[in-house]
Amino acid sequence: MAGELRLLEPAVRASREQAARLLDPEFTEVGRSGRRWTRDEMLAALPEMDGGAADGPAYEVSGMAGVVLAPGVVHLTYETVADGRRTRRSSLWRAAAPDAAPRDGAAPWRLYHHQGTPVPEGVA
Repeated sequence: MAGELRLLEPAVRASREQAARLLDPEFTEVGRSGRRWTRDEMLAALPEMDGGAADGPAYEVSGMAGVVLAPGVVHLTYETVADGRRTRRSSLWRAAAPDAAPRDGAAPWRLYHHQGTPVPEGVA
């Protein structure tokens, strides 16, 4: 959960280096727009996205919960509101292999896949 919350911080979103530490080398995303993203595409675009500037729209997070799916794999679900838009989010985090040397200061848990689904107005 800590890694997910860090990825919503403006300072992390604005820093390719900091964000790269939290994204798995095989990271993929299906964004709220329906677009598919690779790790490199996301790292390039993240500073310009919502939440990337300290003076821009911030994410309000609610209902974050995690479930261990298998050893070293956690599924997080939660909702965000940013700039009046509500989104349901789902993330898969996986632990680095215990025998793998950390590369480039990578975090021990990294975001493997993320999906954001817009919630239409009036939907509970």
